[in-house]
Amino acid sequence: MIPTDQPAAFPPTVANTKPARAAKRSPARQPTTRRPRKRAKAQRAHNTLAVRRGSKAAKILALLKRTGGASLHQLQKATGWQPHSVRGFLSGALNKKMGLHIDSSKPDGERIYRLTSS
Repeated sequence: MIPTDQPAAFPPTVANTKPARAAKRSPARQPTTRRPRKRAKAQRAHNTLAVRRGSKAAKILALLKRTGGASLHQLQKATGWQPHSVRGFLSGALNKKMGLHIDSSKPDGERIYRLTSS
């Protein structure tokens, strides 16, 4: 017998007990090819007309289209949403999904949001 540093009752290491993994996936688990996205960002601008009349999104768009724009408080009052929900809607639904540009300014201490054409 060859002498070792470890006692004879020492359990085998975890690395030695795991079975070897197969290097190749089975044909059933091959990744599928991705389909192209349905809408490109340039095509999203026409979605502004897809907003239903009388919905909260329509109310927000009407307020933002005014010449003076709308404050966060006015948008909250029109929808009944919390401030973080209004800001998230402006960023996510209007800016990213619909491709609309929203201008934000703070002339007199209260932030004003308005819809811009560019």
